[in-house]
Amino acid sequence: MHRSRRQDRKLDLAARAAWLYYVAGNTQDQIAEKLNVSRQAAQRLISTAVSSKLIKFRLDHPLAAGMALAEALRARFDLFYCDVVPTDSAAADPTPAIAIAAAELLERLLLQEAPTVLAFSTGRTLRAMAGELPQVAAPQHKLASLIGAITRDGRAGGFEVVMRLAERTGAQCFPMPTPVVASSPAERELLQMQHSFQVILELAQTAQAAFLGIGEIAWNAPIHRDGFVTDQEITDLVDRGAVGELAGWAFDSHGRLIEGGTNALVAGIPLSKLKAERAIAVGGGPRKVTAIRAALRGRLVAGLITDEATARAVLAGG
Repeated sequence: MHRSRRQDRKLDLAARAAWLYYVAGNTQDQIAEKLNVSRQAAQRLISTAVSSKLIKFRLDHPLAAGMALAEALRARFDLFYCDVVPTDSAAADPTPAIAIAAAELLERLLLQEAPTVLAFSTGRTLRAMAGELPQVAAPQHKLASLIGAITRDGRAGGFEVVMRLAERTGAQCFPMPTPVVASSPAERELLQMQHSFQVILELAQTAQAAFLGIGEIAWNAPIHRDGFVTDQEITDLVDRGAVGELAGWAFDSHGRLIEGGTNALVAGIPLSKLKAERAIAVGGGPRKVTAIRAALRGRLVAGLITDEATARAVLAGG
């Protein structure tokens, strides 16, 4: 991340702290929890907002709308973490801005001295997040992948995340040694009997945070376009009422996992093994609105990093 961009993000974080303190009436302890920083850091952020003249009679910063949307989402869906970045009207894809926000949160987690476990799915948004993360020396931490990054025939998907993050941090890396979807339930059972899978399963269950890319279920959706599921399988999922997927697991508009279909073949970590209250969906854009709303409704995740346009659409749908 360029220095000026990092400075902008620091100012953005100060603006969020100021909005929570002066407008939403949060205490410094509450701000620290919502922004995932220490109480001392929250104090410094509020001071930065004041010294940078962000505070007048109103918050004089373009992130005010996003912060209000984040608070609305937090209240509507009982989220432990929510970050809504501005939507760039000149950009068709909000992924770059979302990736920067996710990288900022990840950097704060990696800067913790106490050893911790962080878990990740795969995909374009999380890959972009990894690209935005600066070099951070974090050899004490463990990074675990929740899902494989290869097809049934062994072809690489190109959007693996934990190895890229390990290169930037020196953290211990645990990539998933399975395809996204197995050829049969028997093959999935055999793959999950591997010692390496069991190690990752144990790590995932203790993860402080899980970053999950979220995708739609539709013809030519990423999971279909990238060859992880077949034409017949994506059609079957749509027929079963699936609208979205997290780490390969398909769910319906109420956030309920689909019974059967490819969910009987997903070779990654079951969502039920994660701490839902520490799972963060990362993504945005018109095609993902229904999936994000459903995941929040079903409490499959309790955190969200998205953009303003997506946040408004999610809230408008109830």
